[in-house]
Amino acid sequence: MIRDQIIADLKETLEKIGVMGFEPTLEHPVQMEHGDYSTNIAMVAFGVKTGLLDKRETAIHSPFDLAQLIVNEYKKIKRDYLEEIEPVKPGFINLWLKTDYLSTELAEVLKAKESYGSAKIGQGKTVIIDYSSPNIAKPFGIGHLRSTVIGQALYNLYRFLGWKTIGDNHLGDWGTQFGKLIVAIKKWHQGETQGLQIEDLEKLYVRFHEEAEKDPTLEEEARTWFKKLEDKDKEAQKIWQDCIALSLREFNRLYQLLDVKIDFAYGESFYQDKMEAVINEAKKQKLAVLSDGALIIDLTNLKMPPFMLLKSDGGTTYQTRDLACIAFRKENWHPDLYLYEVGADQTLHFRQLFSVASKLGLGKPEQFVHIGHGLIRLPSGKMSTRQGKTVHLEEVLDEAVSRSEKIIDQGETGRGLTPEEKKEVSLAVGIGAIKYFDLGHHFSTDILFDWEKMFQLEGNSGPYLQYTYARCMSVLKKAAIGHEFFQKAPRAPEEIAILRTLYKFPEIVILAAQTYSPNLLCNFLFDLAQKYNLFYNKLSILKAENPKLRAQRLVLTAATSQIIKNGLNLLGIKALEKM
Repeated sequence: MIRDQIIADLKETLEKIGVMGFEPTLEHPVQMEHGDYSTNIAMVAFGVKTGLLDKRETAIHSPFDLAQLIVNEYKKIKRDYLEEIEPVKPGFINLWLKTDYLSTELAEVLKAKESYGSAKIGQGKTVIIDYSSPNIAKPFGIGHLRSTVIGQALYNLYRFLGWKTIGDNHLGDWGTQFGKLIVAIKKWHQGETQGLQIEDLEKLYVRFHEEAEKDPTLEEEARTWFKKLEDKDKEAQKIWQDCIALSLREFNRLYQLLDVKIDFAYGESFYQDKMEAVINEAKKQKLAVLSDGALIIDLTNLKMPPFMLLKSDGGTTYQTRDLACIAFRKENWHPDLYLYEVGADQTLHFRQLFSVASKLGLGKPEQFVHIGHGLIRLPSGKMSTRQGKTVHLEEVLDEAVSRSEKIIDQGETGRGLTPEEKKEVSLAVGIGAIKYFDLGHHFSTDILFDWEKMFQLEGNSGPYLQYTYARCMSVLKKAAIGHEFFQKAPRAPEEIAILRTLYKFPEIVILAAQTYSPNLLCNFLFDLAQKYNLFYNKLSILKAENPKLRAQRLVLTAATSQIIKNGLNLLGIKALEKM
């Protein structure tokens, strides 16, 4: 990767002038006229007076002076990738890559195809990604979609970079909420689960909370029934297992619709017989103490509430189950990295959990990462299952498919689609729009649900990218790609703009994974698509002035389409040849 080569050359240059111990960083300037790369290494290193730098006849009075010295020395390396390098006040260094060098990257894209942008930086390492994790007995809501699509994108990114990647769907199938549901089913459905759908379970859950506001004794009754469930009461277990079975059928159907495949799905209940081991270990290490009858781990020194292993009535907690889950994952998969894609409202819980896991020797603090996503908000406010304000995912997907059908009817690339093809494309466009709208936001931000932004064909949206890919494929199908582009025909500014974007893709993939931010990939793909569409609208491709230009522009189209396809695949969105 050219970034690595430039950094190595900068380090060599710094050593030659006597500046040691600094790791140069590179950024892409926002405006292309400022170069392909920029570094602030001169400003960072200014003031260091060691070795050769101290003995120079010409004094270094400012970061700009140091930048000029670095540039002069760098030019002596004479790399074939370098078009220009210059210092800029107050001390930046800007670098431009040769157009001929950038053109060679086109051949690499077309040679590597689906693997272009992949790397082996994760080779020999394992990452566990905990994502989706819906709650049993609640329909899959649009608010719960974030963990699913962000988690799947991270899974795809890490696997693309050579990591052994394990996805684990930590299902919420345990806890006091099941005591509430059992009470609701007994009181308002004659204790029978036959004939119930997952929507009925949600209504019963909402009704419980409405009635509990008028009759607080229901809460105590729910706690009693959950304790019975923990003690393996037959009636409680049957109701609970029936709720799990019908929920899983619903979840799996929606996962199939979303084209999401998670390696493992262990419910919280799976860890019931694994909690004793971590509790005993906490006792053995003298971390567990009694407090008002409860067994806790004191985290006062970390300015956090205590971590509760057992409640005063002897009942277990989700904190203990999560701790047992880490122990299970460590024993079975030996991960180097644990990623938890879970809502930001669980930040304190994960701070506590990771601290305790580290204390118990289950991993180092830096191995545990909570990727806390923001909420999806409706124009009317926050969604809540308890208040019955959820928007069911299937309703959203149905509406998305309906809207995508209208887009397809307007699209030039979709003419002649059969009814079956139109149905398939509508589904891909609708689901792609929903996924992209989520992934296009940084995971930490809240999102205001907006249909118009999801489906805008001239803006940053999934359909726009799918449409651009389909446009590329339509061009390529009308002409065979030749190899004359290696003869270096003159390039227009619109072509050079694409060239100066394509090569960044491998860097963006790595950065998106390392920062857990698929939105960076979305932004890159949108920028590339905009530049291609400007090129497409301004320059003739199939009817170019001469064969060299025609072949050159076809290759540029092929490389653009391949990168858009690779990027969409990483985001979990289908690239469509017709739309």
